[in-house]
Amino acid sequence: MRALAFSDLHRDLEQARRLVERARDVDVVLCAGDLASMHHGLDETVAVLAAIETPTLLVPGNNETDEELREACQGWAAATVLHGEGVELAGVHVFGLGGGVPVTPWDWSFDLTEGEAASVLDRCPERAVLVVHSPPRGHVDNGLGSVAVLKSIEAKRPEFALCGHVHECWGRESQIGATRVLNLGPAGVVLELG
Repeated sequence: MRALAFSDLHRDLEQARRLVERARDVDVVLCAGDLASMHHGLDETVAVLAAIETPTLLVPGNNETDEELREACQGWAAATVLHGEGVELAGVHVFGLGGGVPVTPWDWSFDLTEGEAASVLDRCPERAVLVVHSPPRGHVDNGLGSVAVLKSIEAKRPEFALCGHVHECWGRESQIGATRVLNLGPAGVVLELG
C-alpha cells in the first residue's frame, strides 16, 4: 500500500495544494499533525486538504487539539482523525497519537505528559504503523522527543514510526530495531506500507 505522509503544514496553503495533487497517486494519506499555527488557520488548511478523496488519517499536532481537528474535518468524507485509536486499511493497522509529548513550554500548546502518552500508546497493536506528532527521544528530535514514544516503538515494533513536531529534523530518518523512524515535514514522503 502506497502512502503519502506529511506533517507540520502550519497553514501553508500552497503546500497543502501540492499535497492534494500528490494524493491522487497513493492509496492512503497520513498526517502527523500541526495543520494550524497556535490554533489559528485550521479550518482554512483543512478546506484545501478536503479535496483529497484518498483515505486520509490524521493526528492532531500541538497547534490544534483533537476536538478542533475532528470538528474541522467533519465535512471531509475521506478523513479520519486518530488520537489514541487505530484503524485497519487493506490489512495494515495504523495507530495515532497527537499532541506535544513531553509537555512543551507554551501555554497554548496541546500537550500530553509522558505518563498520559504511555497509557494511550499501550493500546497500540504490535507491528501497527505508528503516526505520532512527537518523535521518540534520541531519534530525529534534537533532544526534544518523547520517552513514552520511544518505549512504545521498542515494545510494539512498528514497521514505521512517522512524526513531525521538531522542524529542524524534517526529512531525517532513524532506526529503532526494525522500525524506520521518519520526521516527515510539510514536503511529504511516499512510502510502501505492509
